[in-house]
Amino acid sequence: MGVHNNIHIPKESWPYWTWFAIEFFIVLAVGALSSREVVRLFEKTFVDPGMQNWLFFGVIGAIFVAWYMVIRRLVFKRPILENRW
Repeated sequence: MGVHNNIHIPKESWPYWTWFAIEFFIVLAVGALSSREVVRLFEKTFVDPGMQNWLFFGVIGAIFVAWYMVIRRLVFKRPILENRW
């Protein structure tokens, strides 16, 4: 029996950059949902809509900075998808 070198390996066919896109959209969704809840808390304190917009996007920005600058660097000491082959 001969050896075939045309075997399909799914790990090698999955685009590398899509993991970063998936991570970005998960962080965006978590930031938007949690920011919505924070703004709902401040609606009852008679904060005007202009300030609510600043608060909404400020919380999203804080979550992005916290994830990409602090948490991700502490949790993942090495790149997530580092090739060890």
